[in-house]
Amino acid sequence: SFPIGLLLQMKWKGKDLFDLVCRTLGLRETWFFGLQYTIKDTVAWLKMDKKVLDHDVSKEEPVTFHFLAKFYPENAEEELVQEITQHLFFLQVKKQILDEKIYCPPEASVLLASYAVQAKYGDYDPSVHKRGFLAQEELLPKRVINLYQMTPEMWEERITAWYAEHRGRARDEAEMEYLKIAQDLEMYGVNYFAIRNKKGTELLLGVDALGLHIYDPENRLTPKISFPWNEIRNISYSDKEFTIKPLDKKIDVFKFNSSKLRVNKLILQLCIGNHDLFMRRRKADSLEVQQMKAQAREEKARKQMERQRLAREKQMREEAERTRDELERRLLQMKEEATMANEALMRSEETADLLAEKAQITEEEAKLLAQKAAEAEQEMQRIKATAIRTEEEKRLMEQKVLEAEVLALKMAEESERRAKEADQLKQDLQEAREAERRAKQKLLEIATKPTYPPMNPIPAPLPPDIPSFNLIGDSLSFDFKDTDMKRLSMEIEKEKVEYMEKSKHLQEQLNELKTEIEALKLKERETALDILHNENSDRGGSSKHNTIKKPQAQGRRPICI
Repeated sequence: SFPIGLLLQMKWKGKDLFDLVCRTLGLRETWFFGLQYTIKDTVAWLKMDKKVLDHDVSKEEPVTFHFLAKFYPENAEEELVQEITQHLFFLQVKKQILDEKIYCPPEASVLLASYAVQAKYGDYDPSVHKRGFLAQEELLPKRVINLYQMTPEMWEERITAWYAEHRGRARDEAEMEYLKIAQDLEMYGVNYFAIRNKKGTELLLGVDALGLHIYDPENRLTPKISFPWNEIRNISYSDKEFTIKPLDKKIDVFKFNSSKLRVNKLILQLCIGNHDLFMRRRKADSLEVQQMKAQAREEKARKQMERQRLAREKQMREEAERTRDELERRLLQMKEEATMANEALMRSEETADLLAEKAQITEEEAKLLAQKAAEAEQEMQRIKATAIRTEEEKRLMEQKVLEAEVLALKMAEESERRAKEADQLKQDLQEAREAERRAKQKLLEIATKPTYPPMNPIPAPLPPDIPSFNLIGDSLSFDFKDTDMKRLSMEIEKEKVEYMEKSKHLQEQLNELKTEIEALKLKERETALDILHNENSDRGGSSKHNTIKKPQAQGRRPICI
């Protein structure tokens, strides 16, 4: 908002006010932007060569102009040079997505939200970014939130999962990643206008960086027909009738009517500006742009070095903190060990005192025991002496009895021996008399019997020979020969598969999230654009912005206005 009195006094033209804003912001890529205002519910842009107060604006204070991007780049990464330019585009595109002026599928909304969080909060830190830290943030379109049976905590969990993967990206890098994803959305950078063709059919005209597109009013995602800028020969309007003449004369001229003359003028402004930028992109950069890009590279290199320096300082600080924590931990451990040692020492001293007291008691007990032992020894000696005397007397008595018994036994044995000798003598005498009688009889027989020749003894047979057995064991030879099997040496030539293009990897991530949350979708809450987007996805349709890098025809005639 600007004070109307200041504008009346200075009588500024639109360019003066616009330049003031750009200088204030430090913006040099001014050709993308403009000052927008509203006239009777119709959007208009401040003309640079016309005084501000000569526009159809309210004369009541304050007068509100919105500094916005009027024209969008085909490829944000290649065209947007200054960091402030990138930031302004990021803020505007983010607001358009959240306000649902640009349709964004749910899974892409989550990914974009994760980059927005990275741009605002920096690297994810679990100790700082705890559950609920995104509770007050507006990150997803309300349409997406209402479409699923998911709590804010569930959305935050999925956003944070992607947010954690963006570690190391600076704010400008995260914002650029956001724009690179957003620029492939079907409604990105498109200005829509209600029109009618010659038959009176209601249609929508879309004007963007690539050309003109004709849409069905119920489908702002997929154009029915498109006219790229390099294939348009002429655009003109007369009153409310607009005419598009293709470069190929075989293609019919397309005519349509808009609702208001003011709308026709706005369409023409957008066509001229987008066509000029379209042609400029296909020419060598101007000296100013080259200088800006050189400065941007230097600034980027400087920031990169600064980030590296800060990263090193952060690493050193973290290492110092870890060292400090380790020292504190060791100090605490040493204190605990000292306390334990002190307690152990006290326990040892108490134990020593107890042992000393116990030793003293034991020593006294030992003395008493020694005294009792000496007394017991004396008593035992006395008892032994008495026992010895008693034992000696008993032994003498027993010896006398034993001698008497031995003497009686000897006398009995001698008597018995004598009796046995008498009996033996009687027996010997009888045997001698009997032997004498047999001898006399034998002599008599020998004298009377004849003599016979001696008999030769029969030699005893020799014992049979013992057979000898020799055991010879057969030797079995087992030759374990290698089986004649041919080893198959299959050299598998690995194809060098290139890394997937980032867009393909991104699409896989989006499809994975889409599959994950599909079961929680409330089908009855799907909008017409949701249904159209799903149908396009099922058909494998691609965004019109995916053709940005395809070669454009060169040498075509420019649009004649």
